[in-house]
Amino acid sequence: MKKVLVTGFDPFGGETVNPSLEAAKQAAGWKNDRYIVEVREIPTVFGQSLEILHDAMKQVDPDIVICVGQAGGRADISVERIAVNINDARIPDNEGHQPIDEPVVPGGPVGYWSTLPVKAIVHELRRHGIPASVSYTAGTFVCNHVFYGLMHYIAQVKMPIRAGFIHIPYLPEQAARHPGQPSMALETIVKGLRIAIDVTVEREEDIQAVGGQIC
Repeated sequence: MKKVLVTGFDPFGGETVNPSLEAAKQAAGWKNDRYIVEVREIPTVFGQSLEILHDAMKQVDPDIVICVGQAGGRADISVERIAVNINDARIPDNEGHQPIDEPVVPGGPVGYWSTLPVKAIVHELRRHGIPASVSYTAGTFVCNHVFYGLMHYIAQVKMPIRAGFIHIPYLPEQAARHPGQPSMALETIVKGLRIAIDVTVEREEDIQAVGGQIC
């Protein structure tokens, strides 16, 4: 049985809710004959977020890690393809840190590819009527920080963990406070997360790259 670690962030940027955490909470305890899901909350804070993620990975010893984050303004579930080695915050994190043009890991590779079956996940989400796309930018805020730090950690410890990052839209209650912004119902996001896990578990043996770095 595969162990799947799913993470979500606490609210940030003046929001009172973060859909990534709400969706992750719904996934806690999912279990079938193929996998079991463990969930952790990650603070929207540079540095501390990675400490907590790495501790969680040591505790859970997962086969698969899927980090989920909010991307206000996006209209679909965005499965990220690449993490880049830069922190460049437009707004402060939840502890007031606002790094500008700093590396996530000094001396680290320029980037890392996701090792999730990105296109297969998007295909299956769309087949189930859920708006989805492959994304080539996870931004330069804490989401990308966590995505890069996740993949770098896996590359350093040389463990066969499949991992990546998924961005999700605002919830309707958030979009109501941001006129003109798209949203997605929590139940749709949760359904999409389950599909992403199912596809990853099914396709795990087909994924050849492990933490592939970009020089």
